[in-house]
Amino acid sequence: MNVNFQSALPDELLMDMESERRVLSSMLHSEDACVEAYHCMQTADFYVPKHAAIFDLLCSLFEREIRPTYVELLKEAHSLGMLNNPRDIEEVKYIAEHYIDDENIKYWIKRVKDKAKIRRFVDFLRNNYQILRERQEQDIEQLLMNAEDHLTNLTALEIDDKIDTPEDMANLGYDEVERRFLRYQEIQVKHKGVIPLDGLPTGFDNLDHITLGYKSGDLIILGAQTGHGKTAFALHTAKSIAVNYGKNILYLNTEMSREQIALRWASILSEIEHDRIRMGDISQNELSMILNGYSKLRASGFYSYPCPNLTPEKTISIARKFRSQKNIDMMIIDYVGRMEKQDPKLQEWQILEQIIKTQKLLAQNLKIAVMVLVQLNPDGSLQGAKRMKNECDLMLKLSPFSKEELEENEELNKYARKPNYYLYIEKNRDGRSGVRIPINFDLQKQTMKDAERVGN
Repeated sequence: MNVNFQSALPDELLMDMESERRVLSSMLHSEDACVEAYHCMQTADFYVPKHAAIFDLLCSLFEREIRPTYVELLKEAHSLGMLNNPRDIEEVKYIAEHYIDDENIKYWIKRVKDKAKIRRFVDFLRNNYQILRERQEQDIEQLLMNAEDHLTNLTALEIDDKIDTPEDMANLGYDEVERRFLRYQEIQVKHKGVIPLDGLPTGFDNLDHITLGYKSGDLIILGAQTGHGKTAFALHTAKSIAVNYGKNILYLNTEMSREQIALRWASILSEIEHDRIRMGDISQNELSMILNGYSKLRASGFYSYPCPNLTPEKTISIARKFRSQKNIDMMIIDYVGRMEKQDPKLQEWQILEQIIKTQKLLAQNLKIAVMVLVQLNPDGSLQGAKRMKNECDLMLKLSPFSKEELEENEELNKYARKPNYYLYIEKNRDGRSGVRIPINFDLQKQTMKDAERVGN
């Protein structure tokens, strides 16, 4: 008996034409819908080949920062020799006009993906039925184990997820150890003992030496009290990564206007006092220095998004978009305490902890480094949620030396560039913690540098 599982099932069980059309229509009308669908769906999720082709075209436009409207979709299809049939064009027009975005994109995406899972389950049944028919003698235990593995992937895991076997872990571990061994040999010969970074530069040589840089998937927390350099630190990080290192970085600011952020860069890039720049009290030569600094910023990978109404959900959408279109390596949120809280029933520490968890998942899923700036209490503890520390990979605290310590600590007098601030590594998942790194923070010039010992 030959059983065709797929043809024996009603179409409404295997496909959802309305949901597929609604997803595509939402992408044509909403950038947020494009971001969500681009990151949550695959071409294979669509049952109708024409819908799958339209989805591919919309994603291609989105990646190239072209707003995927009805007109742009047809232009893209025409340039590729697709959707030339008048009935295809009518279908696209019908989708665009009759399924207007209703701000419920996640619901329609889930319906489409659920149908795709059902189709994969039907394929699973058909394939195993075929195996039973064709093999007269077989190891039934092995057959059941293979079927169980396959079914587990359908029910519990996403398509791209993979469980590591003991063999996988052993091979991975050996490869990592061997890679580090060979790299160390290369360091001794080629780099004269200087360890290269595993991630993005921090902007401080001493911090680089301990952390080997900010790594993709890491969540970094930078804490400081009000007025003690959080934004200066964020822009110093951006300068090191985007201007000096040529990588792309997204800076989300919840406090300053676009003009204020742009003005801060003038001091950072030229090392001219910020107050003089704000008043315009600069010479012609200094103006040239500032313009030269901005030319470096123009050629950099720094993307700024001032957003006073930032929410955890919005950070996800923004980060996905910039990861897709600009291939960002890092995102900085300045700062987490000003993010809007959606649930009034939760206490502040619960909300902040939830925000931090969201950013950690975002860093891992998008494979980028995420830095969040947080407020410290006068005693140096985290404001709002001590348990935020549990979620992060690296926790730094920026603090000024006390007047007494600057006067009495003889060790600080051994620096050519005398430190007035320090970075304290409170947590470092991949290395040493409890380390205090002296730095020099020039408030007027908005610059931060490693403190240098005499003779260095």
